[in-house]
Amino acid sequence: MGKELLEIKNLSTSFRIADEYYAAVDDVTLTLNKNEVLGIVGESGSGKSALAFSVMGLHNHAKIEGEILLNDRDIARLSPSKMNKLRGDDMAMIFQDPLTALNPLMHVGDQIAETIVLHRQNMSQRQRKGRVLELLNMVGIPRPEYVYEQFPHELSGGMRQRVVIAIAIANNPELLIADEPTTALDVTIQAQILDLIRKLKDDIHAGIILITHDLGVVAEMADRVAVMYAGQIVEIAEVHRLFENPLHPYTRSLLNSVPAEGQDKLHVIQGIVPALQNLPRHGCRFAARIPWIDDSVHEENPALHEIVPGHFVRCTCHRHFYFPDKSKEELTNGVT
Repeated sequence: MGKELLEIKNLSTSFRIADEYYAAVDDVTLTLNKNEVLGIVGESGSGKSALAFSVMGLHNHAKIEGEILLNDRDIARLSPSKMNKLRGDDMAMIFQDPLTALNPLMHVGDQIAETIVLHRQNMSQRQRKGRVLELLNMVGIPRPEYVYEQFPHELSGGMRQRVVIAIAIANNPELLIADEPTTALDVTIQAQILDLIRKLKDDIHAGIILITHDLGVVAEMADRVAVMYAGQIVEIAEVHRLFENPLHPYTRSLLNSVPAEGQDKLHVIQGIVPALQNLPRHGCRFAARIPWIDDSVHEENPALHEIVPGHFVRCTCHRHFYFPDKSKEELTNGVT
Protein backbone atom coordinates (compact mmCIF):
# COMPACT_ATOMS: atom_id res chain seq x y z
CA MET A 1 0.00 0.00 0.00
CA GLY A 2 1.15 3.51 -0.79
CA LYS A 3 0.68 6.85 0.85
CA GLU A 4 -2.58 8.24 2.18
CA LEU A 5 -5.00 9.12 -0.61
CA LEU A 6 -8.27 9.95 1.17
CA GLU A 7 -8.81 11.23 4.69
CA ILE A 8 -12.32 11.66 6.07
CA LYS A 9 -12.41 13.71 9.28
CA ASN A 10 -15.45 13.91 11.57
CA LEU A 11 -17.86 13.64 8.65
CA SER A 12 -21.56 14.04 9.36
CA THR A 13 -24.23 13.88 6.65
CA SER A 14 -27.69 14.96 7.80
CA PHE A 15 -31.04 14.84 6.03
CA ARG A 16 -34.05 16.96 6.79
CA ILE A 17 -37.18 15.19 8.01
CA ALA A 18 -40.03 17.60 8.76
CA ASP A 19 -38.26 20.52 10.44
CA GLU A 20 -35.25 18.67 11.85
CA TYR A 21 -31.95 17.38 10.44
CA TYR A 22 -30.90 13.83 11.34
CA ALA A 23 -27.38 12.47 10.76
CA ALA A 24 -27.26 9.34 8.58
CA VAL A 25 -23.46 9.50 8.72
CA ASP A 26 -22.45 10.57 12.20
CA ASP A 27 -18.93 11.82 12.97
CA VAL A 28 -17.11 9.30 10.76
CA THR A 29 -13.31 9.39 10.51
CA LEU A 30 -11.56 7.11 8.01
CA THR A 31 -8.43 6.95 5.87
CA LEU A 32 -7.72 5.19 2.58
CA ASN A 33 -4.27 4.60 1.12
CA LYS A 34 -3.30 4.35 -2.52
CA ASN A 35 -3.45 0.80 -3.87
CA GLU A 36 -5.59 -0.30 -0.91
CA VAL A 37 -9.07 -1.83 -0.73
CA LEU A 38 -11.07 -0.61 2.26
CA GLY A 39 -14.19 -2.66 2.82
CA ILE A 40 -17.18 -0.97 4.46
CA VAL A 41 -19.71 -3.48 5.73
CA GLY A 42 -23.04 -3.29 7.56
CA GLU A 43 -26.76 -3.91 7.21
CA SER A 44 -29.01 -1.86 4.96
CA GLY A 45 -29.65 1.46 6.69
CA SER A 46 -26.26 1.57 8.40
CA GLY A 47 -25.08 4.57 6.38
CA LYS A 48 -22.67 2.93 3.92
CA SER A 49 -24.11 4.39 0.72
CA ALA A 50 -24.78 7.76 2.38
CA LEU A 51 -21.07 7.88 3.20
CA ALA A 52 -20.10 7.02 -0.38
CA PHE A 53 -22.44 9.62 -1.87
CA SER A 54 -21.03 12.19 0.55
CA VAL A 55 -17.48 11.54 -0.66
CA MET A 56 -18.64 11.81 -4.27
CA GLY A 57 -20.64 14.99 -3.59
CA LEU A 58 -23.87 13.45 -4.86
CA HIS A 59 -26.28 14.55 -2.10
CA ASN A 60 -28.50 17.40 -3.27
CA HIS A 61 -30.20 18.48 -0.06
CA ALA A 62 -28.01 17.06 2.71
CA LYS A 63 -26.11 19.05 5.31
CA ILE A 64 -22.45 18.02 5.14
CA GLU A 65 -20.12 18.75 8.07
CA GLY A 66 -16.49 17.76 8.53
CA GLU A 67 -13.64 17.33 6.04
CA ILE A 68 -13.11 15.04 3.05
CA LEU A 69 -9.48 15.36 1.98
CA LEU A 70 -8.48 13.89 -1.39
CA ASN A 71 -4.72 14.27 -1.78
CA ASP A 72 -4.88 16.86 1.04
CA ARG A 73 -7.54 18.92 -0.77
CA ASP A 74 -10.86 19.39 1.05
CA ILE A 75 -13.38 18.39 -1.61
CA ALA A 76 -16.33 18.81 0.77
CA ARG A 77 -16.03 22.57 0.25
CA LEU A 78 -15.72 22.58 -3.55
CA SER A 79 -18.30 24.22 -5.80
CA PRO A 80 -20.51 21.96 -7.98
CA SER A 81 -18.53 22.90 -11.10
CA LYS A 82 -15.21 21.96 -9.49
CA MET A 83 -16.67 18.69 -8.20
CA ASN A 84 -17.83 17.90 -11.73
CA LYS A 85 -14.22 18.17 -12.86
CA LEU A 86 -13.13 15.69 -10.19
CA ARG A 87 -15.92 13.13 -10.67
CA GLY A 88 -15.11 10.77 -13.49
CA ASP A 89 -11.48 11.90 -13.50
CA ASP A 90 -9.70 11.84 -10.13
CA MET A 91 -12.54 9.92 -8.48
CA ALA A 92 -15.27 7.65 -9.78
CA MET A 93 -18.03 5.37 -8.55
CA ILE A 94 -19.39 1.99 -9.57
CA PHE A 95 -23.12 2.01 -8.79
CA GLN A 96 -24.97 -1.06 -7.56
CA ASP A 97 -27.77 -0.98 -10.18
CA PRO A 98 -26.25 -0.70 -13.67
CA LEU A 99 -29.61 -0.55 -15.42
CA THR A 100 -30.56 2.68 -13.66
CA ALA A 101 -27.00 4.05 -13.83
CA LEU A 102 -26.95 3.81 -17.64
CA ASN A 103 -28.91 5.94 -20.08
CA PRO A 104 -31.36 3.60 -21.89
CA LEU A 105 -31.42 5.87 -24.97
CA MET A 106 -27.68 6.00 -25.61
CA HIS A 107 -25.43 3.41 -27.21
CA VAL A 108 -22.97 1.80 -24.81
CA GLY A 109 -19.96 3.21 -26.64
CA ASP A 110 -21.30 6.76 -26.55
CA GLN A 111 -21.91 6.55 -22.80
CA ILE A 112 -18.33 5.50 -22.11
CA ALA A 113 -17.01 8.11 -24.55
CA GLU A 114 -19.04 10.83 -22.81
CA THR A 115 -16.86 10.57 -19.70
CA ILE A 116 -13.73 10.84 -21.82
CA VAL A 117 -15.07 13.87 -23.71
CA LEU A 118 -15.75 15.71 -20.44
CA HIS A 119 -12.23 15.27 -19.11
CA ARG A 120 -10.02 14.66 -22.18
CA GLN A 121 -11.22 17.26 -24.66
CA ASN A 122 -7.97 17.19 -26.64
CA MET A 123 -8.60 13.63 -27.84
CA SER A 124 -9.86 13.15 -31.38
CA GLN A 125 -13.02 11.16 -32.09
CA ARG A 126 -10.91 8.31 -33.44
CA GLN A 127 -8.74 8.29 -30.32
CA ARG A 128 -11.82 8.28 -28.10
CA LYS A 129 -13.32 5.33 -29.90
CA GLY A 130 -10.04 3.48 -29.61
CA ARG A 131 -9.98 4.17 -25.89
CA VAL A 132 -13.58 2.97 -25.48
CA LEU A 133 -12.79 -0.29 -27.29
CA GLU A 134 -9.70 -0.68 -25.09
CA LEU A 135 -11.85 -0.21 -21.97
CA LEU A 136 -14.41 -2.75 -23.17
CA ASN A 137 -11.57 -5.21 -23.63
CA MET A 138 -10.17 -4.37 -20.18
CA VAL A 139 -13.45 -5.21 -18.48
CA GLY A 140 -13.73 -8.50 -20.33
CA ILE A 141 -16.51 -7.74 -22.79
CA PRO A 142 -16.32 -9.93 -25.90
CA ARG A 143 -16.83 -8.43 -29.38
CA PRO A 144 -16.33 -4.84 -28.18
CA GLU A 145 -17.00 -3.36 -31.64
CA TYR A 146 -20.45 -4.96 -31.60
CA VAL A 147 -21.23 -4.03 -27.98
CA TYR A 148 -20.15 -0.45 -28.70
CA GLU A 149 -23.31 -0.01 -30.81
CA GLN A 150 -25.71 -1.77 -28.44
CA PHE A 151 -28.18 -0.26 -25.96
CA PRO A 152 -28.02 -1.19 -22.24
CA HIS A 153 -31.23 -3.25 -22.37
CA GLU A 154 -29.62 -5.54 -24.95
CA LEU A 155 -26.95 -6.63 -22.48
CA SER A 156 -27.07 -9.06 -19.55
CA GLY A 157 -26.78 -7.82 -15.96
CA GLY A 158 -23.14 -8.84 -15.77
CA MET A 159 -22.32 -7.12 -19.07
CA ARG A 160 -24.06 -3.92 -17.93
CA GLN A 161 -22.06 -3.95 -14.71
CA ARG A 162 -18.88 -4.25 -16.77
CA VAL A 163 -19.96 -1.22 -18.81
CA VAL A 164 -20.50 0.76 -15.60
CA ILE A 165 -17.00 -0.24 -14.48
CA ALA A 166 -15.58 0.80 -17.87
CA ILE A 167 -17.17 4.24 -17.44
CA ALA A 168 -15.77 4.52 -13.91
CA ILE A 169 -12.18 3.70 -14.92
CA ALA A 170 -12.19 5.55 -18.26
CA ASN A 171 -9.82 8.26 -16.97
CA ASN A 172 -7.78 6.14 -14.55
CA PRO A 173 -9.17 7.60 -11.29
CA GLU A 174 -7.08 7.60 -8.14
CA LEU A 175 -10.14 6.91 -5.98
CA LEU A 176 -12.72 4.30 -6.95
CA ILE A 177 -15.85 3.65 -4.89
CA ALA A 178 -17.72 0.41 -5.57
CA ASP A 179 -21.20 0.45 -3.99
CA GLU A 180 -22.52 -3.13 -3.76
CA PRO A 181 -21.10 -3.90 -7.24
CA THR A 182 -22.22 -7.55 -7.28
CA THR A 183 -25.59 -7.44 -5.47
CA ALA A 184 -27.88 -8.35 -8.38
CA LEU A 185 -25.51 -10.80 -10.10
CA ASP A 186 -25.34 -14.57 -9.95
CA VAL A 187 -22.41 -16.24 -8.19
CA THR A 188 -20.35 -16.90 -11.32
CA ILE A 189 -20.65 -13.32 -12.59
CA GLN A 190 -19.99 -11.99 -9.08
CA ALA A 191 -16.65 -13.80 -9.04
CA GLN A 192 -15.74 -12.38 -12.46
CA ILE A 193 -16.59 -8.81 -11.40
CA LEU A 194 -14.56 -9.14 -8.18
CA ASP A 195 -11.61 -10.52 -10.13
CA LEU A 196 -11.92 -7.53 -12.45
CA ILE A 197 -11.94 -5.02 -9.55
CA ARG A 198 -8.89 -6.74 -8.03
CA LYS A 199 -7.08 -6.52 -11.38
CA LEU A 200 -7.97 -2.84 -11.69
CA LYS A 201 -6.40 -2.17 -8.30
CA ASP A 202 -3.16 -3.70 -9.58
CA ASP A 203 -3.33 -2.02 -13.01
CA ILE A 204 -4.27 1.57 -12.08
CA HIS A 205 -3.10 1.48 -8.42
CA ALA A 206 -6.29 3.16 -7.26
CA GLY A 207 -7.49 3.35 -3.71
CA ILE A 208 -10.78 1.44 -3.62
CA ILE A 209 -13.67 1.72 -1.16
CA LEU A 210 -15.74 -1.45 -1.45
CA ILE A 211 -19.20 -1.15 0.09
CA THR A 212 -21.02 -4.40 0.70
CA HIS A 213 -23.13 -6.40 3.13
CA ASP A 214 -21.42 -9.63 1.99
CA LEU A 215 -18.74 -10.66 4.48
CA GLY A 216 -17.40 -13.26 2.04
CA VAL A 217 -16.65 -10.51 -0.47
CA VAL A 218 -14.93 -8.48 2.25
CA ALA A 219 -12.77 -11.43 3.30
CA GLU A 220 -11.71 -12.03 -0.29
CA MET A 221 -11.16 -8.46 -1.45
CA ALA A 222 -10.34 -6.04 1.38
CA ASP A 223 -7.06 -5.05 2.99
CA ARG A 224 -8.84 -3.31 5.88
CA VAL A 225 -12.46 -3.38 7.01
CA ALA A 226 -14.67 -0.73 8.61
CA VAL A 227 -17.91 -1.98 10.18
CA MET A 228 -20.75 0.56 10.17
CA TYR A 229 -23.84 0.55 12.31
CA ALA A 230 -26.47 3.30 12.62
CA GLY A 231 -24.27 5.88 10.95
CA GLN A 232 -21.13 5.20 13.00
CA ILE A 233 -17.97 3.18 12.54
CA VAL A 234 -18.12 0.61 15.33
CA GLU A 235 -14.97 -1.33 14.44
CA ILE A 236 -12.09 -1.03 12.02
CA ALA A 237 -9.14 -3.36 11.56
CA GLU A 238 -6.92 -5.13 9.07
CA VAL A 239 -9.07 -7.78 7.39
CA HIS A 240 -7.39 -10.90 8.77
CA ARG A 241 -7.39 -9.55 12.31
CA LEU A 242 -11.06 -8.58 12.09
CA PHE A 243 -12.12 -12.07 11.03
CA GLU A 244 -9.81 -13.82 13.48
CA ASN A 245 -10.52 -11.55 16.45
CA PRO A 246 -13.77 -9.56 16.02
CA LEU A 247 -14.56 -7.48 19.08
CA HIS A 248 -17.67 -5.32 18.75
CA PRO A 249 -20.94 -7.16 19.46
CA TYR A 250 -22.30 -6.04 16.09
CA THR A 251 -19.26 -7.37 14.20
CA ARG A 252 -19.44 -10.66 16.07
CA SER A 253 -23.19 -10.90 15.44
CA LEU A 254 -22.71 -10.32 11.71
CA LEU A 255 -20.03 -12.99 11.51
CA ASN A 256 -22.14 -15.38 13.56
CA SER A 257 -24.99 -14.89 11.08
CA VAL A 258 -22.96 -16.33 8.20
CA PRO A 259 -23.96 -19.95 7.49
CA ALA A 260 -21.22 -22.43 8.36
CA GLU A 261 -20.76 -26.06 7.41
CA GLY A 262 -22.40 -28.37 9.91
CA GLN A 263 -24.34 -25.53 11.53
CA ASP A 264 -27.81 -26.61 12.67
CA LYS A 265 -29.23 -23.20 13.56
CA LEU A 266 -28.61 -19.84 11.91
CA HIS A 267 -27.98 -16.93 14.26
CA VAL A 268 -30.38 -14.01 13.77
CA ILE A 269 -29.59 -10.55 15.11
CA GLN A 270 -32.50 -9.27 17.19
CA GLY A 271 -34.38 -6.22 15.93
CA ILE A 272 -33.54 -3.94 13.01
CA VAL A 273 -31.52 -0.79 12.35
CA PRO A 274 -33.74 2.03 13.69
CA ALA A 275 -35.23 4.59 11.32
CA LEU A 276 -33.11 7.71 10.92
CA GLN A 277 -35.26 9.92 13.14
CA ASN A 278 -35.42 7.21 15.82
CA LEU A 279 -31.69 6.56 16.14
CA PRO A 280 -30.46 6.86 19.73
CA ARG A 281 -28.00 9.75 19.78
CA HIS A 282 -26.56 8.94 23.20
CA GLY A 283 -25.15 5.71 24.53
CA CYS A 284 -24.35 2.55 22.59
CA ARG A 285 -26.54 2.42 19.49
CA PHE A 286 -26.43 -1.37 19.37
CA ALA A 287 -27.51 -1.82 22.99
CA ALA A 288 -31.21 -2.30 22.19
CA ARG A 289 -30.39 -5.32 20.01
CA ILE A 290 -28.41 -7.11 22.74
CA PRO A 291 -30.80 -6.64 25.70
CA TRP A 292 -29.22 -9.47 27.71
CA ILE A 293 -26.09 -7.32 28.16
CA ASP A 294 -26.35 -5.09 31.22
CA ASP A 295 -26.74 -1.36 30.52
CA SER A 296 -23.93 -0.56 32.95
CA VAL A 297 -21.24 -1.98 30.64
CA HIS A 298 -22.04 0.49 27.84
CA GLU A 299 -20.33 3.87 27.63
CA GLU A 300 -22.49 6.97 27.95
CA ASN A 301 -20.73 8.48 24.92
CA PRO A 302 -19.06 5.53 23.16
CA ALA A 303 -15.72 6.35 21.57
CA LEU A 304 -13.42 4.37 19.29
CA HIS A 305 -10.67 2.71 21.34
CA GLU A 306 -7.44 1.42 19.78
CA ILE A 307 -7.07 -2.09 21.20
CA VAL A 308 -3.88 -2.89 19.30
CA PRO A 309 -2.23 -0.77 16.60
CA GLY A 310 -4.73 -0.31 13.76
CA HIS A 311 -7.62 -2.13 15.47
CA PHE A 312 -10.30 0.21 16.82
CA VAL A 313 -13.60 -0.69 18.48
CA ARG A 314 -16.42 1.52 19.79
CA CYS A 315 -17.80 1.17 23.33
CA THR A 316 -16.49 -0.90 26.22
CA CYS A 317 -19.43 -3.32 25.95
CA HIS A 318 -17.27 -5.58 23.76
CA ARG A 319 -15.47 -6.73 26.90
CA HIS A 320 -18.67 -8.19 28.35
CA PHE A 321 -20.50 -9.45 25.27
CA TYR A 322 -21.58 -13.06 24.84
CA PHE A 323 -24.21 -14.82 22.79
CA PRO A 324 -27.24 -15.81 24.87
CA ASP A 325 -27.10 -19.45 23.74
CA LYS A 326 -23.55 -19.71 25.07
CA SER A 327 -22.27 -19.43 28.60
CA LYS A 328 -20.52 -16.35 29.93
CA GLU A 329 -17.42 -18.47 30.32
CA GLU A 330 -17.23 -18.49 26.53
CA LEU A 331 -16.63 -14.74 26.40
CA THR A 332 -13.92 -14.25 23.83
CA ASN A 333 -10.81 -12.10 24.16
CA GLY A 334 -11.33 -10.36 27.48
CA VAL A 335 -9.39 -7.53 25.90
CA THR A 336 -9.42 -4.24 27.78
